[in-house]
Amino acid sequence: MSLQQEIIRQLGVKPQIDVEEEIRRRVDFLKDYIVKAGVNGLLIAISGGLDSAVVAGLCKRATDELTKEQNKEYMTLGVFQPYGEQVDIADSYATAEAFDLKYKVETNIEDSVDEIALETEHALRAIGRSQHMSKEGKGNIKARTRMVVQYALAFELNLLVVGTDHASEAITGFFTKWGDGAVDITPLSSLNKRQVRELGRSLGVPKSILDKTPTAGLWPGQTDEGELGVSYEDNSDYLEGKEIGTDAKERLERAYLRTNHKRNEIPGI
Repeated sequence: MSLQQEIIRQLGVKPQIDVEEEIRRRVDFLKDYIVKAGVNGLLIAISGGLDSAVVAGLCKRATDELTKEQNKEYMTLGVFQPYGEQVDIADSYATAEAFDLKYKVETNIEDSVDEIALETEHALRAIGRSQHMSKEGKGNIKARTRMVVQYALAFELNLLVVGTDHASEAITGFFTKWGDGAVDITPLSSLNKRQVRELGRSLGVPKSILDKTPTAGLWPGQTDEGELGVSYEDNSDYLEGKEIGTDAKERLERAYLRTNHKRNEIPGI
């Protein structure tokens, strides 16, 4: 078995999908987990990008169906988490409107992130390292602070935190791992980016979001493809078992091997 075949097997990506079947399967997956966990619904952080919009659509469909079936209200809470001014915050609200989210909140993380960064710089000086945090380091604080707030809300409301991670991120290690705060459930995990977009079209994600350049918004100008060095077209082709250019293939496989520890359970002895 080639490394490409092993990666595809581990991540569970299909070479082609029936979109409506995949939507139904993932909605049922969410519903079943909500009932088994005994929670009141789902929390999804809506960034304004494609992945969180697709997950929001799946979550809302799942909780709407459960509300009808169980004669009890189940909540999908949409959380918007800008750092200061977010230039595309309108896309987050457009997603909430597209899926008629009754419950939505905005929690600005700027003050918290800046305080954590400042305390980290103080700690570095205490061991003789006088330096400002790197943009990557501060970007990670943003991601982790967002998870802290999500879990604070989820605890108070008895919700599950839903992740947006999918196979095109997992192959490169660019996903919400345990060290980032983790999530409770990931309904997109066996889809590649192209397939996520296909679900988005069917669910009714706004076109402006479907066509956006993917970014985690961790620092100004940051894009997923720029950071990873591989296009999502090549990434998706690879995960569907197709041949891609040698450079892109080697980049993906190096990233997969380098970040394999992130996809494993937390080790113990």
